[in-house]
Amino acid sequence: MRKLIVTEFISVDGVAEVEKLPNLTWNDEMNAFKEDELADSGAMLLGRTTYEIFAGSWPSETGDFADRFNALPKYVASTSLRALDWQPAGLLAGPLPETVAKLKQESGGNIYVHGSLSIARQLLSHGLVDRLRLLVYPGAVGQGKALFPADEPVALELVSAVPFSNGVVALEYAPVAKG
Repeated sequence: MRKLIVTEFISVDGVAEVEKLPNLTWNDEMNAFKEDELADSGAMLLGRTTYEIFAGSWPSETGDFADRFNALPKYVASTSLRALDWQPAGLLAGPLPETVAKLKQESGGNIYVHGSLSIARQLLSHGLVDRLRLLVYPGAVGQGKALFPADEPVALELVSAVPFSNGVVALEYAPVAKG
C-alpha cells in the first residue's frame, strides 16, 4: 500500500506561503532532504494552482533532479482544468477523499503532496495523510495560509527532527488517528 506524504515549506507559526518565508540560502542539507523525498516518490498529488506553478517552471529545468521530478506521474485535483500539458499527468475524478483512498491502494510508490494547502488540509481532515515532512524556516510571519486549520486540532507524533546549519529544521510527523 502506498503512503500519502505531505511536504511543505513552513514558518515557525505554521504559515506555508513560500513567498512570505524568511529569505535564506538553500544549502546541501535542504538539497539532501528533497533528494530523499524524490527517491521515495512514486507520484505527485497537486492542486490546480501548484500544478500550474510547477508546470510553468519544471519542464524547462535540466539536470538529474529535474529529469526525475518531471518524469513522476502527477495526479491533479481540479474542477476547472481540462487539459494537462506537464506529463505524465491525469485529472482526478470524483470526491477527493474517495479518489485518494483508492490511489493509496494501488502500487507504484508513495504519493507526495507538494504545496497544495487546501488539498493537504482536506486529506488531513479525512485521515488520509500518513506523514508530514516539513522544512520549518526560522521565523514567524504573523499571518497567511496555514497548513493546519485553526478550528480543528491535529494530533501528531514526531518521527524525526533534524536541524540544518542555516536555521531550518526538517521535521517529520505521523498524524495520530482520531480515536
